[in-house]
Amino acid sequence: MNDFPFIADEEIQELAKKEAERQANGLEMIPSENHTSEAVLNVLGSRLTDKYSEGYPGARYYGGCEIVDQVENIAIERAKELFGVTHANVQAYSGSPANQAVYFALLEPGDTVLGMHLFYGGHMTHGLKVNFSGTLYNSVQYHTDKSGFIDYDEVAKMAREHKPKLIVGGYTAYPRKVDWKKLREIADSVDAFLLADISHISALVVSGDHPSPVGIADVVMTTTHKGMRGPRGALILCNGNPSTPLKKLEKTKENIPSLIDRAIIPGLQGGPHNHQTAGIAVALKQALQPEFKEYGHQVAKNAKVLADELMKRGFELVTGGTDTHLMVIDMNNKGLSGKEAEKALGKAGITVNKNTVPFDPRSPFDPSGIRLGTPALTTRGMKEKEMVQVAAWIDEAVQHADDDAHLKNMHKEITKFTKDFPLPS
Repeated sequence: MNDFPFIADEEIQELAKKEAERQANGLEMIPSENHTSEAVLNVLGSRLTDKYSEGYPGARYYGGCEIVDQVENIAIERAKELFGVTHANVQAYSGSPANQAVYFALLEPGDTVLGMHLFYGGHMTHGLKVNFSGTLYNSVQYHTDKSGFIDYDEVAKMAREHKPKLIVGGYTAYPRKVDWKKLREIADSVDAFLLADISHISALVVSGDHPSPVGIADVVMTTTHKGMRGPRGALILCNGNPSTPLKKLEKTKENIPSLIDRAIIPGLQGGPHNHQTAGIAVALKQALQPEFKEYGHQVAKNAKVLADELMKRGFELVTGGTDTHLMVIDMNNKGLSGKEAEKALGKAGITVNKNTVPFDPRSPFDPSGIRLGTPALTTRGMKEKEMVQVAAWIDEAVQHADDDAHLKNMHKEITKFTKDFPLPS
């Protein structure tokens, strides 16, 4: 008998149960969130979490890695097949560490990076001054135009002026398709690397509802949660064949696969999280099925219907609509700040996040807008008909933002509605 028995933590188990209930009884509309499958959850809670495996399959620093080598190789091959690349690194702990690895691989400290400003739709790791990307590197930031569309002329002008070593495309709050070829032309004009961060749109890239940057960008990064419906994690994708030279590698396009692998380990990380790698492998297998393309199509169709319905109700959407899975709404004409709208919708059981809008006059801590999307609702089986109802509820909650009793009753109604759309199992 074990002299040191493990004690069940009923307090944490109860909180985990409550979080599952919160998700099940509401509408999760933050576009970076989704619902994983039971198969992914099962391997996340497996004994794979116990194993250390610094290095790569066939070249580990620990013994006993025969099984985790197989797991990682399967994840790698599935990533390569799904996205059509010749090299995939599956070890990054999440999206921010993955972007950090790309910077570490391709740049030297102090090199110039050109990325979209956070307040206009970019990500912290695209050059925010308080982030590693803006403190270790010389960050210059491009913007959208007044209508919220990427200003490619500004990107080209800034590239000519600042001569960046890396240009970042791909965004967290941009509702339109990205012109990867234009970004490639701009990068080539100043001999810069191009990183495509498709964390938000990877499912739409797989389904063909958004152009793929593969074969255009030098490196493609995506998280494995969000649209991919896997665990927290990331993929770093590129073309070429890695080598493992003992000497320092020159930072050239030909060496990108090896540079990426060496940036992950020994550059930035120790042992990969093998339970996470297994979850990624499961999610990738699911994404390789024909049904996943149908899922991506439905995400995009749902977003289009939701955007149209909201605009019919007088909501002002940045860029006047969406081509993707998300939309950003300027709440000023509704008499609410983004923070107030987020709070009111939350009380009604609709989870969104406050968000800046282009040229926002308000503080980013209490901005003008909200950001919402359709991936999680689509995972639960909702389609166009349900988006019409969701738009009506969003409108109703905003109209009754100061009426807690009304919002509480709305939450009861939404909870009843969600019973027909259970979380995946």
